[in-house]
Amino acid sequence: MKAIIVKRVDSGTPDTEEIRDLARAAGYEVAAEFTQSRKEDPALQVGEGKAAEIGREVAETGADVVIFDNELGPYQTFNLGRKFPEETRVIDRFRLILEIFGQRAQTRKAQLQVELAELRYELPRAEAKTSLAKRDERPGFMGLGEYDESREQDIKNQISRIKDELDSIARTEADRRDRRRESGFDLVAMAGYTNAGKSTLMQSLAEDLELGENEELHPDLDTTAEAQDRLFTTLGTTTRKMDMERRDVLLTDTVGFISDLPHWLVESFKSTLDAVYYADLVMLVVDVSEPIEEIREKLITSHDTLYERNEAPIVTVLNKIDAVGEEDLREKTEALSALAPNPIAVSGKEQINLTGLRERIDAELPDWERERLVLPMKDGTMSVVSWVHDHARVNDVTYANDEVVVDFEARPSIVEQSRAKAGDLTSAPSA
Repeated sequence: MKAIIVKRVDSGTPDTEEIRDLARAAGYEVAAEFTQSRKEDPALQVGEGKAAEIGREVAETGADVVIFDNELGPYQTFNLGRKFPEETRVIDRFRLILEIFGQRAQTRKAQLQVELAELRYELPRAEAKTSLAKRDERPGFMGLGEYDESREQDIKNQISRIKDELDSIARTEADRRDRRRESGFDLVAMAGYTNAGKSTLMQSLAEDLELGENEELHPDLDTTAEAQDRLFTTLGTTTRKMDMERRDVLLTDTVGFISDLPHWLVESFKSTLDAVYYADLVMLVVDVSEPIEEIREKLITSHDTLYERNEAPIVTVLNKIDAVGEEDLREKTEALSALAPNPIAVSGKEQINLTGLRERIDAELPDWERERLVLPMKDGTMSVVSWVHDHARVNDVTYANDEVVVDFEARPSIVEQSRAKAGDLTSAPSA
């Protein structure tokens, strides 16, 4: 399908690189582009003459859709539709992002979030159609679509239903996080802008081992993490077991941050960030090959998002160092020191300094406690010893004088559970 892209800025030179990438990611062939530097026209977004020029290009190229890299109001969409040939779709960058999300959504949660965002996008447009219908505007409503007087209430009912289902999914995920921690897993989440290389980094950090008897804890565990040089390859969350020596760590990749998103779109996908907000450690991944001002702006936005609810330590990961020189990396590291005071530089693609990253993750995760458990030799004793092996790092097991002594290290919650199990053994009558 052919698309014409349009971008207006208040001043300066419009940059269409991102909107072109977005259009291609959605499967469109960009037939032409138009830019304009002027204040927003309340009725058309661009000027009257520019809108007419775009309309002639649509007719000449046979474009199916006109994509604005600006947020279009419902009435702007309607007015633009009157300037273009019939059947021409008029969408803005947020409707385009939703199209991409819809194509990529694989899980029930991701599909629900896309549907919720689409309904929140459509609601003000349904309200505008009602208003236009009352004014006897001609059928079709141009870029707004057909009018259905019951649609507005239907949207509100669907939004309520989807929110209830997403709340139910969130409770299930919270229970799973609790059970994972009780089983000795540390939870690490990756955050950052789309195309920062998070999925590639995850592939490099993950291990390809079966989870064995812990498998029932991880029905969402992915065997692969897609890594491609395109936007939004991760929608929702992807979880893998990390390749770590001293700990059992689960690493979760989340949907990438996107610049200048409206509130309704952020709200629709905020539950995806629960994996970040409730992690034991957050890896904030940055594409260090980008211009310094762009990195700084993205770091500020990322920190604003994370600090809203996040309580875990944040490690800033400067990714893609294979694409920059040593001097460039040093200058950027110094320039970003206020926002990222102690970053670690890696390349997920070339697997550079991943050992250093693993060591940093191990150091930043919550401290483990050392425990020496003395168990009486009873029928249930070996079951407790086996449980400690599954949930902790066992240093030594000694069998002597009708006792078993287990020396191990584990999360504080695991130590508490082991003490409770030892107490149950001591109080239970001998066989």
